[in-house]
Amino acid sequence: MSMAKPLSKLMSCVILDLDGTLINTDGIVCDVLRVHLVKFGKKWDGKRAHRIVGKTPYEAAAAIVEVYELPVTADEFLSELTPIFSKKWGSIKAQPGANRLINHLRSHGVPIALASNSSKENVETKISFHRGWKESFSVILGGDEVTNGKPSPEIYLEAAKRLKMDTSTCLVIEDSLPGVTAGKAAGMEVVAVPSLPKQTDVFTSADEVINSLLDLKLERWGLPAFEDWVEGTLPIEPWSIGGPVIKGFGRGSKVLGIPTANLSTEAYSDVLSEHPSGVYFGWAGLAGRGIYKMVMSVGWNPYFNNSEKTIEPWLLHDFDEDFYGEDLRLVIVGYIRPEANFPSLESLVAKIHEDKKIAEEALELPLYLKYRDDSYLNTSSKQNC
Repeated sequence: MSMAKPLSKLMSCVILDLDGTLINTDGIVCDVLRVHLVKFGKKWDGKRAHRIVGKTPYEAAAAIVEVYELPVTADEFLSELTPIFSKKWGSIKAQPGANRLINHLRSHGVPIALASNSSKENVETKISFHRGWKESFSVILGGDEVTNGKPSPEIYLEAAKRLKMDTSTCLVIEDSLPGVTAGKAAGMEVVAVPSLPKQTDVFTSADEVINSLLDLKLERWGLPAFEDWVEGTLPIEPWSIGGPVIKGFGRGSKVLGIPTANLSTEAYSDVLSEHPSGVYFGWAGLAGRGIYKMVMSVGWNPYFNNSEKTIEPWLLHDFDEDFYGEDLRLVIVGYIRPEANFPSLESLVAKIHEDKKIAEEALELPLYLKYRDDSYLNTSSKQNC
């Protein structure tokens, strides 16, 4: 997913949002609210997360009090949650691609500012758990340092002022609609990276909408391009997932002609929430059978419009029989592309086969081949596949 207008301006600096853009705050917030609302006899509904994304802490608290009709004021609710959140800041993980982006901009001497609706104290506390971040930013601004938070442009205008940059040369990267609105009102170019699924259509004011920071093309904005793509693939920090193979949607072999080995997402929802939707590849271990190359999709599969985030691996090997119930372990080592919709089933199938070819060839590279011996794959018999 990438919707971009033609490059018309050269950017000189980058201003980043924090929560949801650089760090996966949404997961922590949802976990806390899921537990805390039980106190009021309420059940957190993740579908209402859009009511609080991008808001100041007080605005978010007020929205929850209103939506769930809680018998407390916004101030009281916020005072209850603040100490709970404070204990969890150290466990918030960086979004995939965040360290890569910050390190890249810093190494190329591109001025970077951080502008968040969170308080300055909370911002500095959160980034203190991420090595090298604080010193990478020329400017760090919290929502309590301006009169009006996002969607007001004030915080972005102040960031540009402190950077000594003209607003027209500032590139903003944001995950929320209030943030995008603020950046555009400040006269800046804005790239939206929605932190909530299936939200692309609401970001019409953004200059570009991308699936994740992994898909950011800085050269489109006149900034130094990333140079870490290898033969159509992006090396990532390896991650793993596994479990018994289950029957999926019945469309892999029957509809697509592509036999996927589906895994249940119930036990791995937290793991999947940490990784952007898209097409990945790596190694698959089947207990008692061997280790195989694999390519997989993670996400909602726009063509079929899944109702939940799924993981659908395709083991690149011809099997004589099904292996439902067998233990499958995956080590994911690289990224190919974001999820995308297609005008026809034929074009979708063609793209999947293109992904297969890219993965097969890339996994022969020493960069990725070494992970074939990862102990997590844990198969009883290893064979060349």
